[in-house]
Amino acid sequence: MSRIVVFGAGGRAGRRTVAEAAARGHRVTAVVREPARYPDLAGDGVTVVSGDVTGADSVAAAAAGHDAAVNAAARLDVSATDFYLASTTALLDGLARAGVGRLVAIGIGTTLETAPGVPLYSTPGFPAEARDFSLGHAAELDALRAADTAIDWVVLAPPAVLLDEKAARTGRYRTGDTRLPSADESAPPFSYADLAVAVVDEIETPKHHRALVAVSY
Repeated sequence: MSRIVVFGAGGRAGRRTVAEAAARGHRVTAVVREPARYPDLAGDGVTVVSGDVTGADSVAAAAAGHDAAVNAAARLDVSATDFYLASTTALLDGLARAGVGRLVAIGIGTTLETAPGVPLYSTPGFPAEARDFSLGHAAELDALRAADTAIDWVVLAPPAVLLDEKAARTGRYRTGDTRLPSADESAPPFSYADLAVAVVDEIETPKHHRALVAVSY
């Protein structure tokens, strides 16, 4: 049994990660900005605390005594690049101070490559309204890759489509590399529940290190 701290625990990916980890018997600290807004998050094995993923002191305080961290945090009301750069800097600093050696971050499929060195967000016809959020995740990746840190990080990128919020957990998924996976027309939309399975698996049995990894059916 591990102690896992989940930043952005109130979002769709964060909630399912908290539930998956708790169901496996891990002790989970769910970090949100305003705990009063998430009364349903607390439960057996789950403690909800207030925290700011963009503040190193806040990260260090929330992560103290934990074995691994998950970053599922997102902000849509500020510049994505500013947010992800600030959160990555704070996480690497705060987790190191707290002695947490493993970080699993939830990325976005638009940062996966359609050709060597060509992420999906740089392809012709990519929607302009989605580009800022993609660039934020790209900045996060650049910061992680450039960091001089002992933290063993991985970024899991689900398919570049809307994930299924309601589908039940199947426990089935496949991992790839930095390339956009080939589409399987017969497969259902990838679910947040199975993304959470992949996240917790990477904590229990780390298979990918300091890398962007595609996750899909």
